[in-house]
This record gives sequence, structure tokens and C-alpha cells, in this order.
Amino acid sequence: MVNLCISAISSNQGKTILTSALLYYFKDSVRPFKAGPDFIDPQFHTKICATQSINLDPFMMSSAQVKWLYNRYSDKAVSIIEGVMGFYDGMDKRSSAYDISKLLNVPTILLLDGSGSYITVSAVLKGLKTYKKGNTIRGVVLNRIGSQSHYALIKERIEKDFDDVSVLGWIPDRLTALRDTHLGLDLDEMDKLEAISKAVLEHIDIESLKALGKCEPKENTSYPFRVLPKSDKKIAIVSDENFSFLYHDNLRFLQEVFADVVIVRPSQDDVIPEDYDSVYICGGYVETDRAYGSIQKAQKFKASLIRHAQTKKIYAECAGLLYLGKAVDEKAMSGILEVSFSLEKRFQRLGYYTNETGVKGHAFHYTKPLNDSLGFDILTKGDGGSVGSWQSANTKVFGTYLHTLFRSHPTLVKKRLM
Repeated sequence: MVNLCISAISSNQGKTILTSALLYYFKDSVRPFKAGPDFIDPQFHTKICATQSINLDPFMMSSAQVKWLYNRYSDKAVSIIEGVMGFYDGMDKRSSAYDISKLLNVPTILLLDGSGSYITVSAVLKGLKTYKKGNTIRGVVLNRIGSQSHYALIKERIEKDFDDVSVLGWIPDRLTALRDTHLGLDLDEMDKLEAISKAVLEHIDIESLKALGKCEPKENTSYPFRVLPKSDKKIAIVSDENFSFLYHDNLRFLQEVFADVVIVRPSQDDVIPEDYDSVYICGGYVETDRAYGSIQKAQKFKASLIRHAQTKKIYAECAGLLYLGKAVDEKAMSGILEVSFSLEKRFQRLGYYTNETGVKGHAFHYTKPLNDSLGFDILTKGDGGSVGSWQSANTKVFGTYLHTLFRSHPTLVKKRLM
């Protein structure tokens, strides 16, 4: 097997471009992973190689649980983990690329920016290599390189300074990049990927890269989670292009513990089956004009959800919470919960949070409630708390800004969905 982690010194250094190029190259034999809680990059991963990408998050899971998750899903010849931000960023929450690659003993390839520099690149690498012991930095790809001679200068210096780092190649400056959106990369430009992949990998030694990442397959020996007995209840998951923020292991876990799971797509105006016991509404986008145009047409779905909410359970995350509310600015929603929201120009919450019952998760949103007093369930970040969740008077309908991994919080699933 080949196991690799792709990282850099910060965001916007090309991690996603290199990871995407490699996933395209290995598309018939690769399992993608993403360090941290991000939803957008895993959607890219999955579209590129038609294999679901798995989030690895040591803040939401223990070390043993992250190991189990990685081992369970490393079922292909190649496993590639895309890091988050810079190599050490997230150490305070144990969720950096450094923490994850060290925990899993996965070799890391650093993408280093060589523009306007040559010897200093080796100094930057030395800082990364010596900052923390036990790091898994084993290879370097140089990005934004002007020419073959520019690359040769940097390669020569790194090889003089290090005997345990392989310089695997370079990526030319001014390559076509994928557009950014306010929450990540644009999923509508996948047609460019083949050309981008070829351009990115043109000067990279793939055979040396594979050799660097070779290791023996792993096996799980025990299940490090609290076991939730199989229920005889049935659950509907609301998920489509607008409600697309669904961790793949959350889907797998719900399939394991519920008698039946069905996907309901509002964009196709699906209805909630009347004999289903609970509904889980995923996060995504309901506040944008494009998403709302689709959601507005889903009147059969809306009516079935309102009927369900009268007597049965609903658990909704972020965009799901917004849809349960009365409105986002002038955009009317289902009105199931007595709360309205406004869409702000700047994000209102970003990062890891823990709710009052100890559930750990992540939140990133641009909306805010128009009346905070209607909420409860304080999300804390170490610097105070803020309102993050709402529920109906009968407590069966629950909406929250918090995204979490269900397998590590089975009590939440039992309380809110069973």
C-alpha cells in the first residue's frame, strides 16, 4: 500500500491542486482523506476518483478512534490525506496535519513555495523539520517555480542540507487554478481537472513518490467506540446538492444502527416517507439565490417535513437549521422553528466548539439569528459562548449550527434521532 499526507506551510499554497492531481492520477485505486472537519475538499475528492473521502478529526475523535477510522477506510492500494492550513496549524486541538500524520505514521509531502527564492526555501524546510520531533516530513514538491534551472538551484540546496528528505519535483508558476467560493472551491469546474492534473504532475517523479509512501496494510483489532445497539427505527436523510454537507462515516454509521435509511432530495421534491421515525437534515446552502431557487420549488417536500415535525424527530445541522426556521432575510423557509436569520458579509462563527452536553464539533457560517434569546445550547470555544441551537416546544425538532461525527457521539444519535 501507498500512504501519503499532503501539507504545506499555510492555506493557499496549492495543497488541494496537488491532492486533486494525484487523486486523478490514481483515480482507479485511491481512497481520499481530509484532515479536519472541512466538507468542500472531500466533495472534490469524491468527484475526482468516485470514492468517498473520509474526514479524520482528532478533536471530535480520540486517537484510537481516528486510527480505527483510517484503517477501516484504507481499502485501496493508495491512501492520500489532504492536510489543513499549515503543517502544524491545529496542534492546539490535536487536529493538525502533523498530529494526524504522526498518529498514523503516514509520510508527509510538503508543498513549498519557491517563487522569488531559492536558498531560503531550505531554511524554511529546516524550521518545519526541527520545530517538533516525530514529524513525518519525508518529501518535498516545489510550487510556483519559474524554470527548470530555478528548480535545480533549490533542489541542490535541499539535498545538501538534508539526507532524509526527497525532492520529488516541481509545479510551474501561473497554472490555471479553480475558482474560490465563500465556503471553499467551486465544484462546477471539474471539466478542467484532467488538464490541470497533467500540468501539475508533468515535472513530478511519481515512481519516487509512490516508493516514499509504501507501507504494509493495517488491520483493526478492536472497536474503540461505545456500541449503539441496532434500532428497529427508520431514518430519512435530507441530502442533495443544496444539503450536501454529509460526512460519509455519518451515513455509514446511521446505516449500521437504523433498520432502514433513505436519502430524500428536496431538489427533486422528494417527500418524507410517512412511516419513517426520524429525519436528519444535512448542512449546505439554502441562503444563496441559486440554492433557494431550487428549495422554493420543493413544496411537496416542505409539506411532508412540516407533517413529520408535528409528532416525530428531526435533527438538522447549519443549513438544515436555517430551513427549519422562518426566514433568512427575505427568503421564507419552512417555519417549523420560531427563529429567523440574516445573511452577513463576514462569517459569524468559525472553528471547533463543544456544546453543553460535551458534544464536540465544528461550525462555519455567515448567518446569524435575529433573536438570540430564542436559542439555547451554548457552544464554547474557550473564550466565551454563543447561542448555537434551537428546538421546538415539544423538543422533538432540534436544529444546530454544530457539525459533528456521529460515531464518536452515539448518545446524541440516540437522544435526537431514535
